[in-house]
Amino acid sequence: MLQVLYFAQDLADPAVRRRVLMLLAGGAKVELAGFRRDANPLAAIEGIEPIELGTTHDGRFVQRIGAIARSCLSLRQALRNVERPDVIIARNLDMLAIARKAVSVFGGDVPIVYECLDIHRLLLRRDIAGKTLRASETFLGRDARLLITSSPAFVEHYFRPLSGISAPTMMLENKVLELDETVARPLVPAAMPPRDGPWRIGWFGALRCRKSLALLSAFSRRMEGRFEIVLRGRPAYSEFDDFDGFVRNEPFIEFHGPYRSPEELGAIYSDVHLTWAIDFFEEGQNSKWLLPNRLYEGCRFGRVPIALRGTETARFLAIRGLGMLLDEAEPEALAALLGSVDAERYAEASDRIAACAADTWIFNRSDCENLVRCLSAATSAAPPRIAPKLAPTPQNEGGLS
Repeated sequence: MLQVLYFAQDLADPAVRRRVLMLLAGGAKVELAGFRRDANPLAAIEGIEPIELGTTHDGRFVQRIGAIARSCLSLRQALRNVERPDVIIARNLDMLAIARKAVSVFGGDVPIVYECLDIHRLLLRRDIAGKTLRASETFLGRDARLLITSSPAFVEHYFRPLSGISAPTMMLENKVLELDETVARPLVPAAMPPRDGPWRIGWFGALRCRKSLALLSAFSRRMEGRFEIVLRGRPAYSEFDDFDGFVRNEPFIEFHGPYRSPEELGAIYSDVHLTWAIDFFEEGQNSKWLLPNRLYEGCRFGRVPIALRGTETARFLAIRGLGMLLDEAEPEALAALLGSVDAERYAEASDRIAACAADTWIFNRSDCENLVRCLSAATSAAPPRIAPKLAPTPQNEGGLS
């Protein structure tokens, strides 16, 4: 049985829970360690008692650096009861630093797998801060046996031209985890609105995009109740002036809090007709390149996604002839896209999603077993040799969060 030590940047992140469940379903034994940003009992995993390394705060980069430094100093004590792992998985750059320290705790030869599912805007800066952080990533990941990422655009726009990580790449999309041993259930039929409306747009998951909230507010007011917006998940309060107050004052927006994934996905998506698969957080960079969880979740349940043209999400959908593609991020454009939607048009769009193979949206137990086999193979592979390379610097400079 493969022994995995998994370092996570946020133990309350539902995506961390999903990854650990995948590893367990694939036959691995998992020890989970990391930082906590808030209390989220819905992210708890039965049988797993995580090792908490400290507390970090969303959007406070300097505080996170301090927390990492302190945890490295006390890591030997924190891991005193942990069996020597066969492989360490580091979920993002913060955890890669701690994984390197953990290797020394266990004797210096434990393989590391680097899992990077977001490209922080600081990594893309062309100033000394960006160059320093990319150099740190190259140094910390110099012996990584495998790079796990979730979108081809991350490889195309960052890992290939800019990053110094030379490990083989494994694409692991943000699909819905379904571990039922039986054949995958058919997609849920599309929900039709009452004859007099309203249509309901679901924006679920990590709610961190102020621009999306403003756009959906302006659009729903413009449509005067014909469309309602349903929010569920974990708001990144640091990104909003007053998320709760704003939503309370919106006549056509409602927020229902966090949910348990994947167990509650069917129930929450049955409550909406369309899914908001647009994200302007780190606009033009990470948000343009990612393939979000909600894309796969909504399509798994036959809900029609709305995506912005020019993004990886829109490219993914256009190749398959799916979804509704927004030309520009303006209330008027969104009204033009959705204003003529009717039961017939919607049913056709949902039927095209239902015609896709289930594995477009789903990870099953066999996929989990394949993941663990790939990790096992990576532990026996020789560490990659890093060849120096010159890469162009990005033209767009982001800010520090």
